[in-house]
Amino acid sequence: MPGLEELKPRLAAALERATRELLAERTAAWHWAGELSSSALSTATAVIALAISGRESNVKAPLTGLGISNLESQIRAGLEWLARHANADGGWGDTIRSGSNISTTALCWAAFGAVPGADAEFRPIVAGAERWLAERAGGLAPQPLAGAIFRCYGADRTFSVPILTACALAGRLGTGREAWCWVLPLPFELAACPHQWFAALRLPVVSYALPALIAIGQARHFHRPARNPIPRLARHLARGRTLRILSGIQPTNGGFLEATPLTSFVVMSLAGSGQAGHAVTRRGVEFLRNAQRADGSWPIDTNLATWLTTLAVNALGDSETWHAKTGTDADQASGTARHAVLDWLLAQQYRVKHPYTHAAPGGWAWTDLPGGVPDADDTAGALRALAVLEPADHGRQNDKLRSSASAGVAWLLDLQNSDGGVPTFCRGWGKLPFDRSSADITAHAIRAWLAWLGELPEPLRDRTRQALRRAVGFLARTQRLDGAWAPLWFGNQFAPDDQNLTYGTARVAGALAELERRVEVGVGLPEHLHRASLSWLVQAQNPDGGWGGAPGVASSVEETALAVEALASGRIQHLPEVAPALERGAAWLVERVESGAWREPSPIGFYFARLWYFERLYPLIFTVGALERAAKTACADSAHSP
Repeated sequence: MPGLEELKPRLAAALERATRELLAERTAAWHWAGELSSSALSTATAVIALAISGRESNVKAPLTGLGISNLESQIRAGLEWLARHANADGGWGDTIRSGSNISTTALCWAAFGAVPGADAEFRPIVAGAERWLAERAGGLAPQPLAGAIFRCYGADRTFSVPILTACALAGRLGTGREAWCWVLPLPFELAACPHQWFAALRLPVVSYALPALIAIGQARHFHRPARNPIPRLARHLARGRTLRILSGIQPTNGGFLEATPLTSFVVMSLAGSGQAGHAVTRRGVEFLRNAQRADGSWPIDTNLATWLTTLAVNALGDSETWHAKTGTDADQASGTARHAVLDWLLAQQYRVKHPYTHAAPGGWAWTDLPGGVPDADDTAGALRALAVLEPADHGRQNDKLRSSASAGVAWLLDLQNSDGGVPTFCRGWGKLPFDRSSADITAHAIRAWLAWLGELPEPLRDRTRQALRRAVGFLARTQRLDGAWAPLWFGNQFAPDDQNLTYGTARVAGALAELERRVEVGVGLPEHLHRASLSWLVQAQNPDGGWGGAPGVASSVEETALAVEALASGRIQHLPEVAPALERGAAWLVERVESGAWREPSPIGFYFARLWYFERLYPLIFTVGALERAAKTACADSAHSP
């Protein structure tokens, strides 16, 4: 590969710089915490929740002892941030780099309506939002507005009902009982049933939204109880028990899933329906007040510390490579950094059944904070990182490490669906997003299983081999005709249907490349799967050498890095066009590192309910992973050159 060979000096320099800057982002405890983008949607929901809570006299006293600014000033700071970050068209997107959408714009409009006097004080901003909504929804009246929001989400009520609840509480859907006719009732009484029944009950929300189901369902019942006496009585009788369930699954810091929107919906619903003094509400208010940033905004979640740390460790390369890059000479000599990250990561594993999702012990969440919930993607990432960090000695630490890894592997195996794919949170819960199998998470699970296959006890090893075969079958059935896969947790705002085929295809291609290298595993891999995925990536490359989320979409650092890493991980002899595509993609990344533009994040992340976000460390981590793999490919190519 002459092109990549010629690029080697610049590639090495760019990798050294990117690695140094990524390592500099570690916390004092040696792991990575990152920084999520501020969110207009989160800021709006938090403002509404605090405003609704603040107007209830019995919630004001408990708020005075937190040692932070008073409630009114926090609400005002949130409104001012929203006013400063409205888009030119009058609406709001999920991030400051996102186009306006109806969900976020409706919630921001509701936020100004929830605060007395804000409509008048921020009249130009409010008027712009009203023009945007009237044009997109067909009017500001409740019927067209509610219809537009329901059309946006279809049968999934996980987010449409909370949005309309916020609008009703803020007075944007009218007054009294009639305002609540647009908020569909949620059967919160079903939450009182044994959790083992949830899959059979087919709840109209995804598994993680149980707090919203309870709180919003109670608010709807409070303001507009069912006319049918049977469900009305059932809901009346279930109020106390479901509130106790809600209290039992609330994290110690008050934030459900560490998520501002979810916690805000719970707080506003309870406070707005006679439960402002309830302990759940008070703890939720405290979480929201503590989560506000200095500029007045809120992010969608507190942090992705565990996810980012495992991504960073895995991007830095194999065990030997990572050990050589842990910072100062003293760190390298003592192994301080490696042991610190290893101990930290082991401490994040859940050792008991999770009270929220009832997930078995053995998994990892995305964060080290109390609101995390074990999930497949983070568990797979942690398992891969543990394999990288594994000490060379064979002492007690290794026994503990292998025990944790075996528990994590078994946790993922138990989550695998009957179709062979791997979902996010709960096996077999339902068919709504995040509860069904996805290609990117399945690919990540494959790599995690492979990382520990040789270390597992024989019965678990046999189960894992069977799971690998079933997972490959799932990927074969779900590959698109053009060779691509769509992911679940990442998207692109400018791609058709917001699908980030580059992310999905690159992640699966990386797993297939690893399976090809591990011939001893004995998993039959149809050759066309990997070949077709590489072919799609090559054809999706932009003329500038980079990649966007789909062919023809503007190139980003994150998506280009993912594609480069996937191409460099495969057997280049599969397709002759892979080599020049890899060289052009690596050159694109090197140029961005050299110019400093490589640190600019793009909103490619999907959060719950398809909320966009960007993470400051994604471009750093993905770039290091791509350049690391490209450098190894260049070295291997040199070694085999005549």
